[in-house]
Amino acid sequence: MTEQNPFGEGGFDMNSLLQQAQEMQQQMMDAQAELADATVTGTVGDGLVSVTLNGTGELVGVSIKRGSFDPDDTEDLEDLIVAAYRDAKGQADAMASEKLGPLAGGLGGGEMPGGGAGGQLGF
Repeated sequence: MTEQNPFGEGGFDMNSLLQQAQEMQQQMMDAQAELADATVTGTVGDGLVSVTLNGTGELVGVSIKRGSFDPDDTEDLEDLIVAAYRDAKGQADAMASEKLGPLAGGLGGGEMPGGGAGGQLGF
């Protein structure tokens, strides 16, 4: 009685699998380094407030147009900072999905258990 190989006639090539995994890991590290160096800026209020994030979503700068706010009434300024951050964060997430999405897809990126998307980044 001959035993059949469950991986097909060519067999299972562990070395090839490991090499592919190492290549994907290097691509992922390269993409993450590119994201850390990239920046996006969210601007609201016709340029009154701008917030800059790097591609990984880390806040790296805030710019507020001088003389455009009453120092005693900061509520509007606070709201504009949050809105500018959300604008920049959306851009950073889109950039990260563009750079990392194809790589994450190779790691089983479809629908995650619990309903989350596999390509969705956690930052």
